[in-house]
Amino acid sequence: MQNNSPPSGKRRRRGGKVIPALCNIAGILILLSVILTCLPVTVPKLLGYEIYHVVSGSMEPEIPVGSAVYVKPAEPAGIQEGDIIAFWSEESVITHRVVKNKTVEGSFTTKGDANAGEDMNDVPYAALIGLVTAHYPMLGVVMELLTSNVGKGYAICFAACGVMFNILAGRLRWREQQWSSII
Repeated sequence: MQNNSPPSGKRRRRGGKVIPALCNIAGILILLSVILTCLPVTVPKLLGYEIYHVVSGSMEPEIPVGSAVYVKPAEPAGIQEGDIIAFWSEESVITHRVVKNKTVEGSFTTKGDANAGEDMNDVPYAALIGLVTAHYPMLGVVMELLTSNVGKGYAICFAACGVMFNILAGRLRWREQQWSSII
């Protein structure tokens, strides 16, 4: 008859492989969530896009408040009537639809979809940021949170928790190996 019990007074620990595996899974999921949350902000910038958060309802219902708009630099002469552009107006970025591209004057006549009439002032070509190529509702709110100092702090702390879970899993495995070698 074979004796499977541990030698003299030493007990075998339960969950020696399960707990480290769960720590690893939790750490990896946390790190992946941080990475995936940051992708919509970082990758487009690497591809040459500017990203802005819509804070007014002038383009509703096409672009709701809280949306993120992705703006690609464009040549002013290539902008067509009906295109949505982003441009500087004093210290603010405005996103409106082009009513008329006045190539001779070097300016655009624009209008917000929700506004009753055209904008009072034409937009000079020099103020053009680019053409709005995509917009995603509510992503602007998330983007605003992530790019704030508080949001960056939370992302760093959350990523650090993921790393700590993975370190804990390694330490638990090492401890289990040490325990197994004693037995």
